[in-house]
Amino acid sequence: MVSKNQIKLITSLQQKKYRKQEQLFFVEGVKGVQELLDSNFELHELFTTKADFGSVSKSKVHTITADELKKISALTTPNTCLATFKIPTVVTFEEKGLIVALDDVRDPGNLGTIIRLCDWFGIKTLFCSEESVDVYNPKVVQATMGSISRVNVVYGNLEKLLFETKLPVYGTFMDGKNIYKETLPNEGIIVMGNEANGISKAVENLVSQRIAIPRFGDLQATESLNVATATAIILSEFKR
Repeated sequence: MVSKNQIKLITSLQQKKYRKQEQLFFVEGVKGVQELLDSNFELHELFTTKADFGSVSKSKVHTITADELKKISALTTPNTCLATFKIPTVVTFEEKGLIVALDDVRDPGNLGTIIRLCDWFGIKTLFCSEESVDVYNPKVVQATMGSISRVNVVYGNLEKLLFETKLPVYGTFMDGKNIYKETLPNEGIIVMGNEANGISKAVENLVSQRIAIPRFGDLQATESLNVATATAIILSEFKR
């Protein structure tokens, strides 16, 4: 059974200010929940229509009905379970290897997909500007499909990071050098820009290497690529 207070708490976690206040976030679906249970994230409570999480302390598991799950779910078609986890209080940042940095990426689906891409291509750290969408937004968490447990997502002052770093800084621009013809390093910061405006002028001034994904269409009419799609292509080239 799920109480009124639990419903109120979980539904409030759809908003950033309450996630920050409670230091909690939630994930839905067996795969996503199990991925986080197997990680360093600390479980707060687990609500399930099926008692299929034998390794979890019974004191934290609540068996509920499908109708009760609908009351706390953020999905149009709820899965069979939802779990709340504690937000880590300390996030470490190591400036080494390849780092993806996001300059004001606002779409939850894009951020979630980029986290999955970082996981796929072995990128340990994703640095997000303070204006970027919150990693614990339910839509972001859902889109990561569990990869949130394997990628270190850090928020901070992107301009300060790029100004102080000793790593080469790569930025994606329409007029950049053809990425397929460039020699790419094993270490560096790859900056991806906002969905509508690209990389901001302040950040652009701190980029040392301008790169581009060339257009091959006959008309050359496509204005830009989706930021997550572009990230996939660029990471594939860096890792090739």
